[in-house]
Amino acid sequence: MKVHILDDWFDTLRDLPSFGRLKEHEVTVWTDHVEDVDMLAERLADAEALTLFRERTPIHDALLARLPRLRLISQHSVYPHVDVAACTRRGVVFCSNMVPGAPSRAAAELTIALMLSAARQLPAQIASLRAGTWQTGVGQSLAGRQLGLYGYGGIGKLVARTAEALGMNVVWWASDAGRERARADGATVAASRDAFFAESDFVSLHVRQTPATMGMISARDLRSMKPTAAFINTSRSRLVAPGALLGALDAGRPGTIALDVFDTEPNLDNCDPLLAHPRVIATPHIGYVTVDELDRQFGGIYDQINAFAAGDPINVINSDVLKDG
Repeated sequence: MKVHILDDWFDTLRDLPSFGRLKEHEVTVWTDHVEDVDMLAERLADAEALTLFRERTPIHDALLARLPRLRLISQHSVYPHVDVAACTRRGVVFCSNMVPGAPSRAAAELTIALMLSAARQLPAQIASLRAGTWQTGVGQSLAGRQLGLYGYGGIGKLVARTAEALGMNVVWWASDAGRERARADGATVAASRDAFFAESDFVSLHVRQTPATMGMISARDLRSMKPTAAFINTSRSRLVAPGALLGALDAGRPGTIALDVFDTEPNLDNCDPLLAHPRVIATPHIGYVTVDELDRQFGGIYDQINAFAAGDPINVINSDVLKDG
């Protein structure tokens, strides 16, 4: 099959062991990001299978209508960026491994790194050292402080285990069902949503983005946090209400915001007020971007392509398209 891979910004995939699984296919790797439909349609004109790099490029009917040879889209995990109904109408099989029971350890590790960076003021301390002024300010220890984890899922549980090993007190908040699962597992659930934000020294968000969760973190939530606290988001930016982050920074609560996700990605605007703010620690959506994680994820993506080519597709999200065929 003619396989096209989108958005491999650092041309990483072809050097990973898993890339060998595509040896029977004709593969084109695109290392830049394009959203213009005309340009994408021209690039992908001969594509029979399309591989997505997580949510970097949205797939909608206007694009699919220009790709008559496309038979398969293969990706990993959640798919708010894919119009599945349009795929079905166009006869395109959409496969995505939802990886139950296998949360991203890389994302959990980055969450801990951002929390430590906020606690020990690492960006400011590094800048001070480079400026020849030695130390600046005094950081916090994590031991004995409260970590509030919003969203009772796999990544949050990995973060909790590491935080507890560091001596932190972990409390949870989530949907009604999530809080019930947490209580059933013996985890500590905050007495209320207000208490969760007001009493935590660190709040880390671990929720999937759906229409129901968009804007779920309000300006009021953030402004109720301590001026010494930090809010960390390695999930999705639109889980936070528009304008809430800047409003909270202006109000001085919380004291630090650490972000790995943005409304527009890649975010190349060095005048973005969030990126430029001195109390924001920002990374360019690298939560899952490690060689180990990418090799694991894309190995599964390539397995989906090979299974489809062999006539026995796996992890099919729109199984109706197979019935129609």
